[in-house]
Amino acid sequence: MNIVESVSTSLQTILRTKARSFLTMLGIVIGVMSVIIVLSVGAGAQSLIINQVKSLGSNLVGVLPGNSEDDGPPASAMGIVVTTLKYSDGQAIEKNGCKCIENVAMYVTGNDTVTAGDSNITGTYTGTTANYINVEDANVEFGHFFSEDEEKTAGRVAVLGFGSKDKLFGDEDALGKRIRIGSVNFTVVGVMEERGVSGFQNQDDQLFIPITAAQKLLLGIDYVNYMRMKVDTALNVEQAIDSVKDILRDRHNIATGEADDFSVRSTAQGLDALTSITDALKFFLVAIASLALVVGGFGIMNIMLATVQERTQEIGLRKAIGAKSNQITFQFLIESVVITFLGGAIGIILGALISVIVAKFAQSLGYSWDLVISLNSILLGAGVSIGIGLIFGIIPARRASKLNAIEALRYE
Repeated sequence: MNIVESVSTSLQTILRTKARSFLTMLGIVIGVMSVIIVLSVGAGAQSLIINQVKSLGSNLVGVLPGNSEDDGPPASAMGIVVTTLKYSDGQAIEKNGCKCIENVAMYVTGNDTVTAGDSNITGTYTGTTANYINVEDANVEFGHFFSEDEEKTAGRVAVLGFGSKDKLFGDEDALGKRIRIGSVNFTVVGVMEERGVSGFQNQDDQLFIPITAAQKLLLGIDYVNYMRMKVDTALNVEQAIDSVKDILRDRHNIATGEADDFSVRSTAQGLDALTSITDALKFFLVAIASLALVVGGFGIMNIMLATVQERTQEIGLRKAIGAKSNQITFQFLIESVVITFLGGAIGIILGALISVIVAKFAQSLGYSWDLVISLNSILLGAGVSIGIGLIFGIIPARRASKLNAIEALRYE
C-alpha cells in the first residue's frame, strides 16, 4: 500500500467516525491555535511597544529612580516606590549638565477625582515642569502652559488635555474656569492640542499642574517619579547620559565602585530592554500554550489504542491476506498523522482569524498595532502537529503490527 492509498484509507476511516475524530483532533486544534495566537499577538504587542517608544523620539534621555542591570528594567519600573530622585536633581542637571541637553522635564503622577461645576472625572493628573511642552514637542491650543515662576511657587494653575476639557466643560470656554482636584482648587490657564495615543496612553485625557503643587498640595511627597530630557541631536545622547550620571552620582554621594541609585537610559536603550523582555514573555507564553499540544497528543494516543482494539479483526484479515507488520504500522501511523495534520490546519486557520480580529480591534482603538502572522509560526504549527502524530501514534501502530493474525481473526 503506497502513501496515497494510506492517506485515502485514513480519510475514509476518519469520515466514518466523525464525532470521535473531531474530539481526537480537538486538543491539537486548540494547541496549534493557541501557539499561532500567542506568536501573532505577542509580535503585535511588541510592535505597539516599539512604535510607541519610537514616537517619543531618538534624542530623548530618561532617568528613573533605582538601580538596574544594563539589560533590565529599574526597580521603579516594576511598581516599587523608589524616592532617590529629587526636584533639585533636575534643576542641577539643567544648570550644570552638558550643553547638548536642551531641556529637562520632571514628572510625578497621581489619581483623584477632578470636578468642574456639575461635571467630574476620575483619572490621572501629571505634575510636571514648564519645560514639558519643549521636551514632549507638545502644543497648547488655547491659553498657555504654566510658567517657571508658577512651577517654582506651586501655583494653583492647570492645563487640560483636549479630551479632559471636553469631558469637564463640553463646548464651553475653559480658560479662567476653576477645577478641583481632590479638595484643592486650580485655575485653568490652557488647553492642549489634540494628540491622540502616544507613549502608551491617550494624551488627550491628561491634566497637567506644576510639579511642586502636585508634590506639596496633593501627594505630600518630596521626590519625582522620573525625568526626561531632550538632547540637541541623537549623536550627543551618550555624552548627555555620561553628564547626567556624573551629576547625580556627585549629588547622591555615591563613591567610586558603588552602584548607582538611579537609571539613565536613552530611547534606543529602553527599546532594547523592552524588546528583550517582550521576547522572553512571548516565548514563555508559547511554552504554556504548547502544553495543550502535549495533552492533545496523549488524547490521540488513547483514541488510537482504542481504535486498534476495535479494528483487531480487520488487522487480522489484512495479515491473513499477506499484509506485513511494517505495513500495518505504517497505516496506523498515517492515520495518526492525518488526524493531527487536519487538526493543525484547522488550528492555524482559527488562530489566524482570531489574530486578525485582535489586530483590527486594537487598531480601531487608535493603537499602532501591526498584524504579524509569520510563515515560521505556520510552519511551526504544521510541523509540530505532524510530529505529535508520529510520536504519539507509534505506540498504537506498533501494538497493531504485533497482533497475531489467527488470534486477531478470532477476536470478538
